[in-house]
Amino acid sequence: MNSDISNLIRIEVTTARESYPIYIGRQLQSSLGDEIAALRSQGSRLAVITDANVRNAVPDYFKETFDGIPAIEVPAGETSKSLAEFGRALDFFASNGLDRGGVAIAFGGGVVGDLTGFAAASWLRGIRFIQVPTTLLSMVDSSVGGKTGINIASGKNLVGAFHQPISVYEDLDLLASLPPREFAAGMAEVIKYGMLGDPVLFEMLEAEPLLDSRDERLAGVVKRNCQTKADVVNADEKEQAQAGGRALLNLGHTFGHAIENVAGYGEYLHGEAVSVGFVAAANLSQKIGYVQAGEVERITNVLIAHGLPVRLKTALRTEDLLSAMMKDKKVRAGMLRFVVLRRIGEAITEDGVDLELVSSIWGEVGAVD
Repeated sequence: MNSDISNLIRIEVTTARESYPIYIGRQLQSSLGDEIAALRSQGSRLAVITDANVRNAVPDYFKETFDGIPAIEVPAGETSKSLAEFGRALDFFASNGLDRGGVAIAFGGGVVGDLTGFAAASWLRGIRFIQVPTTLLSMVDSSVGGKTGINIASGKNLVGAFHQPISVYEDLDLLASLPPREFAAGMAEVIKYGMLGDPVLFEMLEAEPLLDSRDERLAGVVKRNCQTKADVVNADEKEQAQAGGRALLNLGHTFGHAIENVAGYGEYLHGEAVSVGFVAAANLSQKIGYVQAGEVERITNVLIAHGLPVRLKTALRTEDLLSAMMKDKKVRAGMLRFVVLRRIGEAITEDGVDLELVSSIWGEVGAVD
């Protein structure tokens, strides 16, 4: 299979310390193969981390691209972002002799990317890695920007590191193997970018939902999202801005991460949990005097049109959700920081939100006392 160079999109992510490309297109297999061949010719040892679901979904792609490279499979799903699988990954690197010139390759969705990136950041105090995202969610969000990590019992992504990949290959043909539920979960992050900074994108999705990986608009939408995230990361790589900055990318996530934690990791796909979180964030934005009820309704309708949940699937206790929120990594000086909408297409960070108000918001999306 040859790369379709004529349709190849390249975006450059430039941080204070490094720069790397994101390639977006179809039939990128030989481009990735060329980079792998170049690394091998330089004497680099390579290792692939994937999961069984991904490997079974695209067996020919996997065999042709990673032939002769040691590979390890982790269980599919959020539970693989664990200390146990992190330890397995490190032992895998050790058993295959990865030295400081070694390169890890993440071939999978956000879970595989986060785990591989954190293992690469930790092994020998940091080796290189390549992201090959296979889900829409990981293409538009988690594979870009260098956030890596795992979950512990106290909360999601509480253990991790900022570690940028050396390249990202986003082959849209890989999305053809995604179940509809997984594609919809990825669209949640696409919709997020429209809500927080791209009203034209939001209006396009509002007028005509994007429901299939064969949609000719997909490459442009993925490019738009990746460029937005790259710009944000370039300006605030480690989320240190006092207001706004990279924190804006957490729209809906303070609510969504609490849902994942309380419901149990794996009960909701990440995009499903943050979809409910978007509705909660929109309701919060209305309650504190920003967006109007009509804008909350528009957000809710776009999510529904893309097959995403807007309420909890089963009732969760408000007290448990609030407790999970207070363990979120975005808590500063004991206070939660929320991302709220001034309007569709403009988001800001808001500190000091009254917890009684947050409790009432949880009730509006199906939590119980």
